[in-house]
Amino acid sequence: MTAGGDGSPTRTGSVAFRPAATDDLAAIVALLADDRIGRDRENPGPQLDTRYRDAFDAIERDPNQLLIVAERSAQVIGVLQLTFIPGLTRRGMWRGQIEGVRIAADERAGGIGRAMLVWAIEECRKRGCELVQLTSDKRRSGAHRFYEALGFEATHEGYKLSL
Repeated sequence: MTAGGDGSPTRTGSVAFRPAATDDLAAIVALLADDRIGRDRENPGPQLDTRYRDAFDAIERDPNQLLIVAERSAQVIGVLQLTFIPGLTRRGMWRGQIEGVRIAADERAGGIGRAMLVWAIEECRKRGCELVQLTSDKRRSGAHRFYEALGFEATHEGYKLSL
């Protein structure tokens, strides 16, 4: 699992994108919980739920998963998960699925999210994906404008079933 194809971090200004490490887990969960929607979904501690570690380990073992962090001055300020999905539809096309995009509140609107998404899209191209998709909670209207500005289109209606 590499960030820059050769294992080196990819840099944008003073921000580096790199694969997440086990030591980043608490910071990642804190980012996921750092808004009004995430606050109800996540539990950042003080003791992390063991399911976070189990999920991290599964992601790390799967060659079709990348968990990436944005780091500035040795501090995690952003995260996203990228999944590469083979499929039979569209003539066996591979697609990239972007999930769990978060930027630290005090770093938003500084271009980091845009750079991180551009980086993820390029990783999808390198892996032979012909489509990049993502979902976003209907309540995140600001995120929708952000994704549309990057060229994403709301072409499908998404459904989820909680189990």
